[in-house]
Amino acid sequence: MSRAFVFAAFALFVSACGAKPPPAPTPEQALALRPADARLAALYETSCHACHAIPETGAPLVHDRAAWDPRWKQGEAVLLDHTIQGFNAMPATGQCATCTPGDFEALIRFMAGREDSAT
Repeated sequence: MSRAFVFAAFALFVSACGAKPPPAPTPEQALALRPADARLAALYETSCHACHAIPETGAPLVHDRAAWDPRWKQGEAVLLDHTIQGFNAMPATGQCATCTPGDFEALIRFMAGREDSAT
């Protein structure tokens, strides 16, 4: 292998390691964000929005990858359990009595900015 190739591969590797998550939404943007699916948007509006769109609540803001990434690393099963059982200030079921586990999974992915992720 040529040195130029090794150097280029190393430079690409190092630059990928420094990739940063997208910037957090502004408070105004967080207030305006909704899932694309109308049913999920309605569930989000009546349960999740009150805490996850307002910075003062202490809940991780919708689409704030810097806040969600450490939680995401715990795994979706843990996040789902925390949502259903409650965790710290998070009330059990996020006060969504009509949400199914699938709804919770979709809402968690939306809020974590991972709508396109299955894991």
